[in-house]
Amino acid sequence: MPSLRRTKAVIIYKATGNLRADHILLGHAKVDSTMRYLGGDIEDVWN
Repeated sequence: MPSLRRTKAVIIYKATGNLRADHILLGHAKVDSTMRYLGGDIEDVWN
């Protein structure tokens, strides 16, 4: 079962399609932290 933190990160990313917006809305200090929460859901950002 995914954690609520991961779920929130994925919902924000899917709604905005913007990693930077997700990063800011979640209040992470580093984009790397946001990417970790997104896991495999972030692969399409780099393509």
